[in-house]
Amino acid sequence: MHWYLHVLRNYANFAGRARRSEYWYFVLANVAFALGLNLLDMLVRATLGTGPFTMLYGLAMLVPGIAVSIRRLHDTDRSGWWLLLGLVPLVGLVLIWFLSLDGNGGTNRYGQNPKLVIA
Repeated sequence: MHWYLHVLRNYANFAGRARRSEYWYFVLANVAFALGLNLLDMLVRATLGTGPFTMLYGLAMLVPGIAVSIRRLHDTDRSGWWLLLGLVPLVGLVLIWFLSLDGNGGTNRYGQNPKLVIA
């Protein structure tokens, strides 16, 4: 939960680097919240006919999700433009590999190694 809140505090920070744990814990929390809201939507949809919670949550998490993904790519010394690779069917799977790689050990063009920075 710490990493999820950390990403939300830096929701529009596209500069710098993000650790693997910061990115993947954010993704895990997003999936958990989306599943919970989807269940809530199903209950509300049964009574009111519509359930907006999952859609509103998705819209709220759009900018923080893009920002942490770009910072994660920066940690592997790649530009944030690599995120557009996810729009290409099947080829976009390479993006998952990039996001799961360990970051550069030292300082790269995007900043200092986040494992060495004490926050």
